[in-house]
Amino acid sequence: MGTIRVGFLHSLIRKEEKLLIGEFNKRKNVELVMLDDRELSFDLKSRPGIDVLVERSINHSRALHALRLYQSLGVPCINTYGVSQTCGDKILTAVALSEHQVPQPDLRIAFTETSALEAIEELGYPVVLKPAVGSWGRLLSKVNDRDAAETILEHKTVLGSYHHSIFFIQKYIAKKGRDIRAFVTGDECIAAIYRSSDHWITNTARGATATNCELTTELSELCVKAAKAVGGGVLAIDLFESDDGLLVNEVNYTMEFRNSIDTTGVNIPDKVINFVLAQAKS
Repeated sequence: MGTIRVGFLHSLIRKEEKLLIGEFNKRKNVELVMLDDRELSFDLKSRPGIDVLVERSINHSRALHALRLYQSLGVPCINTYGVSQTCGDKILTAVALSEHQVPQPDLRIAFTETSALEAIEELGYPVVLKPAVGSWGRLLSKVNDRDAAETILEHKTVLGSYHHSIFFIQKYIAKKGRDIRAFVTGDECIAAIYRSSDHWITNTARGATATNCELTTELSELCVKAAKAVGGGVLAIDLFESDDGLLVNEVNYTMEFRNSIDTTGVNIPDKVINFVLAQAKS
């Protein structure tokens, strides 16, 4: 194959995008085509002049629809529309993990305040209420008792959007101040970090500290299994360490890794780009 034209779907250019662009520019026979999702239009007929698309948009709905449109025009996408649709919705992710026997925290899904309250009481306090669609640890609620549950459920119903009228309820896992984020490309778990914080939300976007996490056989195999459960590709897997072993919390399809390259010593952008280019050639 001659020059590979790589479409780079983006909105804002963050640190991760800069790292990926820098790595792409090191490659011979690769032409990077910048595609700002705020400037795109499609006619459903014309095939774009790119060999593969890598999605790095911040806006979930634009990313999702753009991926579907590019795939309809014959462009291989990383990640695919199906993967992005599944990972962009915590309910769909949980279903996919369950169908593939991937261990995850006990959870309930309910559609009304009444059924949600009953589900919470069935699980037992504390629980975590999450929006079905969301990221960066935002709009999470740790619910410790019935009074808090009734208040939060009412607020979500009255003030929330469509997504907040569906209740994703997860058993709170006492994770002892840290969780794990692991990175998967294709069939390989390439790196992992611990994210540590005094706060119960251990997300680096919320100030958690990153340290290297050893890639054990158990961790690697579980992460690859979780990635395959949602369709595979370039993914970040968030896990809890529990008394019952490792549990998969979430799977992220536009993964952030800025705090993980120096921490792990792994050139994550290089690994991602190797996978992207392999899809263009396959």
